[in-house]
Amino acid sequence: MTIKSRIRTIPHYPHKGIMFRDITTLLKDPVGLRTTIHEIISRYKDMKIDKVAGIESRGFIIGTPVAYELGLGFVPVRKKGKLPAATIGRDYQLEYGTDRIEIHTDAIQKGDRVLLVDDLIATGGTAEAAAGLIEDMGGHVVECCFVIDLPDIGGRKRLEKLGHKVFALCEFEGD
Repeated sequence: MTIKSRIRTIPHYPHKGIMFRDITTLLKDPVGLRTTIHEIISRYKDMKIDKVAGIESRGFIIGTPVAYELGLGFVPVRKKGKLPAATIGRDYQLEYGTDRIEIHTDAIQKGDRVLLVDDLIATGGTAEAAAGLIEDMGGHVVECCFVIDLPDIGGRKRLEKLGHKVFALCEFEGD
């Protein structure tokens, strides 16, 4: 059983020419889900980490059980206007404009060592913005962890160029 074999590819979604990597097939599979969480936990169980931050929304699905199993708190990184208390935010570029993510101002303490989790790294724009928010608050991103890396799109290189360590459970070549 491989994690990659349980991820569905949907051609031409959400736009023509895009090969969408759908983790819902991985999540609905009990062995696939358990293996995914176990592999991430195994990597980080002996590292000094204070919190797990997950990027909306699939980063919540992966990050929350990881935080639970590691005995850590979970910090949601959300789209603009979704968090109820005071926030700070960062804008980031999309193919067709900009978007914004936010985090509660009390979510990260100065010196916190944070594992940043999401389902997929493509261009790296959202992960870069999330890592920047963590650093703005005085935290340190221990590593950026993804289920899927799309190396041809360049997000990993983008994050590494900024000094971030990047880990992914599997990768898909091409778009």
